[in-house]
Amino acid sequence: MKKVALFDLDGVLIDTESAYTTFWKDMGEEYFPDMPEFVSQIKGSSLLDMFARYWPNQPEEQERIQQRLDRYEQQMTYTLFDGALRLVDALRERGVRTAIVTSSNKKKMEQVYRQLPELCDHFERVFTAEDAPKAKPAPDLYLAAARQMGVDPEDCAVFEDSVNGLNAARQAGTYVVGLCTSLPPTKVELLCDELVGDLDDYYRRHFEA
Repeated sequence: MKKVALFDLDGVLIDTESAYTTFWKDMGEEYFPDMPEFVSQIKGSSLLDMFARYWPNQPEEQERIQQRLDRYEQQMTYTLFDGALRLVDALRERGVRTAIVTSSNKKKMEQVYRQLPELCDHFERVFTAEDAPKAKPAPDLYLAAARQMGVDPEDCAVFEDSVNGLNAARQAGTYVVGLCTSLPPTKVELLCDELVGDLDDYYRRHFEA
């Protein structure tokens, strides 16, 4: 068992992927109607990374999209996946330290905390997009998290569901647990060390076997 467990947020701990898919599908249809793969390509990316890739040198459009996303996130419902915190607490009881590592920014996280005030009680740290210079799929955020937790990346287990997040965790040198909450198993299994359906599935395999 690893010393530290690092959890992505959206699609891993909380069920928001369908809501974000709807938002970014609308953005894709508006800005890139000839790019049907837009939504799948951006999963797990930070907003700044998306701006740099898809709206470079367009500050007015970036501001417009930022405002629309802020309004959307303030209206979203943030719901924990069944069994998510049960797994987190089971790991903590066995001496594994836990942290959240998300591409979300601090402003979005304020809304998450308002709806889920108990969330932080289960984690030692929460790392956001502001904690690393490069977003996923770059490994920077996971490397920064490992460094701040005082361990080597190979001492960390990462729980991820998106291609960008899985690639970031692999590049960082962590043990990668891939979840099939957002993508089919065929896309996840090649990017992880262990494939599970969700966090509850992981719990049943490791703590109820």
